[in-house]
Amino acid sequence: MNKTFTYVDLFAGASGLSEGFRVAGFQPVAHVEKDKYACLTIKTRIAYHYCKENNFEDLYKEYYYEKINKDIFYSEIPFYKTEVVINEEISDDRFNLIISRINDAKKQIDVGEIDVIIGGPPCQAYSIRGRKANEYKKKYDQRIYYYKLYARFLREIRPKLFVFENVPGLISFEDGYIFDDLRKTLAEEGYKLDYRILNASDFGVLQDRKRIIIIGWRKELSFSYPEFEKVNYGSNNIVYDLLTDLPSLKHGSNNPPLYYAGTPNSYLRESGIRNGLRKVKLHNTRTHNNIDIEIYKRVIELWNEKQKRLKYSSLPKRLRTHKNIEGFLDRFKVVAGDANYAHTLIAHIAKDGHYYIHPDINQCRSISVREAARIQSFPDNFIFEGPRTSNFTQIGNAVPPLMSKEIGRKIKDILCQKA
Repeated sequence: MNKTFTYVDLFAGASGLSEGFRVAGFQPVAHVEKDKYACLTIKTRIAYHYCKENNFEDLYKEYYYEKINKDIFYSEIPFYKTEVVINEEISDDRFNLIISRINDAKKQIDVGEIDVIIGGPPCQAYSIRGRKANEYKKKYDQRIYYYKLYARFLREIRPKLFVFENVPGLISFEDGYIFDDLRKTLAEEGYKLDYRILNASDFGVLQDRKRIIIIGWRKELSFSYPEFEKVNYGSNNIVYDLLTDLPSLKHGSNNPPLYYAGTPNSYLRESGIRNGLRKVKLHNTRTHNNIDIEIYKRVIELWNEKQKRLKYSSLPKRLRTHKNIEGFLDRFKVVAGDANYAHTLIAHIAKDGHYYIHPDINQCRSISVREAARIQSFPDNFIFEGPRTSNFTQIGNAVPPLMSKEIGRKIKDILCQKA
């Protein structure tokens, strides 16, 4: 069947989950996100897809190559014909406004119903790192209870299915009480649901990234949790496959779009990460001080020569800037270029790059915005708006698009079978 199914993206972030569903053939209706820079990222991606679908991708390339500015680019896109970006924080106070905006979006693109709700509330409260940081504030942290607002959207919109994404730590948070209450709360809105802990590495992403994916469906529908086949692009891939065609950089590089340094390998071609552009944008790096650079050299040498990770406590005292030498000893970590998968990319990369050091000792720096995006499987033509810190936050919080594409394809297959 060629039926087009629709979705709304809640807690949309940079729209990594949405990107995969769109590529899988779904039609977005609205994206709800509180961060202004992430909303601009979504708006630019909407513009890209509009250009692609209407055969004037050259306009998008002019913006990508920085030949025209954002205002000129946006002025050429009829956003009144596209899905809507709702820049609002999801809360009880704003709920009715958001629903009203979603209903307006349905009229704007002339759709009658919304088939799927997708989205993952902020995961920091549930993550192991987030729990420690939030230990004394958790009773006041409303992010913990965003699932109750998610349930309100299910009640109001009544989609056939929903996809709820989060960190595996959600299961054990508060000894499982929150996860039990989440499932109960969502089920009470008339949905059956099931969940799996899925790893992005099984979906063609060169990253070890585990996420809990809850899928729910209306009780009157005879669905079940889909089975996913392992996806590979190319063969015998290693993390260096994501990096070697990009221009070499030193730290503190803030570049215009740069010509690629090499031709795309099979992984980059088959995955769609390298997708026909002459230059690559957002290949920018942060600046490091002399102490960090010396530590980076030690970290890179130790991994590349012995496949060992450096412990912070093993550094000479003159290189230690933190008093704590008992916890978080792997605070400096190289992205292992010779490994099949990179370690999990998280939003902490926005604070510093110590946990994501480039494996090439001649470059001796943390990874660039574009390299982080590639580890998350975003295609090179995906533009992240806002300052570099926001770019890293958006990327670190995202669902890898190659992973969400396969989830979207399976769900579309199920919907087509039942239509």
